[in-house]
Amino acid sequence: MKNTMKAFLLSAALTLSSVFVTACAAEGAEQPSSSHLWDNALYTEDTELGEGKLTLAVEVAAEEKSITFTLHTDGETLGEALLENELVSGEESEFGLYIKFVNGIEADFDKDGSYWSLSKDGEYLMQGADSTPIADGEHYELTRVKE
Repeated sequence: MKNTMKAFLLSAALTLSSVFVTACAAEGAEQPSSSHLWDNALYTEDTELGEGKLTLAVEVAAEEKSITFTLHTDGETLGEALLENELVSGEESEFGLYIKFVNGIEADFDKDGSYWSLSKDGEYLMQGADSTPIADGEHYELTRVKE
């Protein structure tokens, strides 16, 4: 009986010390950043790009971070302004440009259920960037959404 009790106490002590060592090691370890998507970003601060008579503000949001691009363009659509300043890339489809990368940050529904949502002044747009006409002073948002 004494040997069984000693074995039980020794086992419990080893288990607790293992938990303690693991917790201490994890506390000192560098935790992954919640903004890992931004590691691939071309820009990480508000930036002004392009030349042209129209000026647009384009806010890019992914996870808890967002930055605003001030774009100058002579383009007629949002898609033109974004492409000429190399802020987006993607694939052409029968519905227009399917944006997969914004500022170097990927959103691919087929890979992880994420996509880029397009809005103007907080209102979700029902057309793509290459079908959205622009005017001077407008504000757009590209938000990475994950289902």
